[in-house]
Amino acid sequence: MANPTTTRKVLYTGKTHTAGGREQGVSKSDDGNLNIRLSTPGTGGAGTNPEQLFAAGWSACFESAIGIAARKRRITLPEELALDAEVDLAQDSGGYVLQARLNVSLPGLERDVAQELVNEAHKTCPYSKAINGNVDVEINLV
Repeated sequence: MANPTTTRKVLYTGKTHTAGGREQGVSKSDDGNLNIRLSTPGTGGAGTNPEQLFAAGWSACFESAIGIAARKRRITLPEELALDAEVDLAQDSGGYVLQARLNVSLPGLERDVAQELVNEAHKTCPYSKAINGNVDVEINLV
């Protein structure tokens, strides 16, 4: 948690209302842009689930962080830049946990340059920071 004496400039607040949980719930954003059905993973339900939503949010944020790192270095990113995120709902002796993998494709960039961008993005992406030390994470350059 942030130090109470730290002043933060809030850039955006995402607001949703969820009822029904992952079994047969619904999540809606206050602006109406998000209106989704939820269902339990692996049940074949018609909705998405929190793990998919986290994977989508993390990968989108991470791609933006790569873009910031590239602009700092004046590197043009390939149009084929793509990320595949995998978020597992797992169980250990302490209960339910998440573990995650992010597979980043930066075709056409030298591997060491691409790795530097991925490393910097992982340090600056707010989602990566949020799960640092809390979730087992693999970031793979593919």
